[in-house]
Amino acid sequence: MNDNKKILVGKIVAMQGVRGDVRVQTYSENPGDFQKFKVQSAKFNPDDFKFVRVVPNSDVIIAHIKGFEDRTSAEVLRGTELFIDRDALPATEPDEYYQADLIGFAVMRDGEKIGTITGFQNFGAGDIIETDSGNMYSFKGAVINFNNKTVIVK
Repeated sequence: MNDNKKILVGKIVAMQGVRGDVRVQTYSENPGDFQKFKVQSAKFNPDDFKFVRVVPNSDVIIAHIKGFEDRTSAEVLRGTELFIDRDALPATEPDEYYQADLIGFAVMRDGEKIGTITGFQNFGAGDIIETDSGNMYSFKGAVINFNNKTVIVK
């Protein structure tokens, strides 16, 4: 495991209505978890983030951030990434991990190192590993070795 202290859990993607509410694309397994998260951002204080509701059948929530009381003022929040402390996440089982725990691992293919994990993306077709070389690789079928801190991709 690495020592990443902050975990990306969502991103403000749009405004919702005229009262400053925002639409948040969530990266958590359950969007309702945002009711419990102490969300952090460089653009507002954690205590100012208020969960409003989950959008049915989606991974989007509606939230309100104190100090942004109309659509125009909230527009500056578009694109803001939302984080929580790594310590706020539940402990994992022995055979489980969070993707953030893999950041810094070497990416291997055919016995050769092809990069180091810098992050993950998901554009809808599955998780993708981002590397320090700028290349991306499918996470599907990857083999993780925590002892060697490697991820073997196809």
